Amino acid sequence: MSLSGKVALVTGAGQGIGRGIALRLARDGADIAIVDINGSNMEKVAGEVVALGRKATIFRADVGDRAQVYAAVDHAESALGGFDVMINNAGIAAIGPIASVTQEEVDRLVRINMEGVLWGIQAAAAKFKARGQKGKIVSASSVAGHDGFAMLGIYSATKFAVRGLTQAAAREYASDGITVNAYCPGIVGTDMWVTIDRRFSELTGVPLGATYAKYVEGIALGRPETPDDVAALVSFLAQTDSDYITGQSIITDGGLVYR
Repeated sequence: MSLSGKVALVTGAGQGIGRGIALRLARDGADIAIVDINGSNMEKVAGEVVALGRKATIFRADVGDRAQVYAAVDHAESALGGFDVMINNAGIAAIGPIASVTQEEVDRLVRINMEGVLWGIQAAAAKFKARGQKGKIVSASSVAGHDGFAMLGIYSATKFAVRGLTQAAAREYASDGITVNAYCPGIVGTDMWVTIDRRFSELTGVPLGATYAKYVEGIALGRPETPDDVAALVSFLAQTDSDYITGQSIITDGGLVYR
């Protein structure tokens, strides 16, 4: 367990990919700070972490609020006795043509998907430096952060922004021994894709499930992605085996987008 003795904070850890990441890091030896805006699922995930023999703590936070992100990092350090890995996983999607995008939609996506990552990078790096130690920061981008997808224009823009933040932060924090990377999932069978599929159906008239099936058909490995597929890459980026990797936004999609 190469994360043995480490403390990792995972945002958006109450469900989906975030839950998968939290459990994988726990299996690999880390104690986990579970952070989410929805408190209903956090206790359950914490119980799953404890069942794996690791410590867990929960903290409710809106990642779009800088002060709350800093408070979450402070809580993780205080409750678990250290701080080594920051996973900026929380994110939201919005589906619709560019022509119909509203100011409110833009503000919401930028606040959560881009600013939430920015505050997470900032707070984690400040904590690592205050503790006089190296650290790992890993954030959620997307295949939509490498290719702009129709009907996902603003979402794609925020995920492109994560790649830019990742590169800039990697350069700024390299001398402190802090690596900054991102993971770029594809078509993952989570509640987010249920929402995306339903919205595509409403906007285009295609049957429910058709959009999901269309994208899955384009995956070279022949199956949709699971949270465990994403978590395997994230765990690698959180461990010492990835110490010479920084500033990268790595696609994990089974062969959908190629870079």
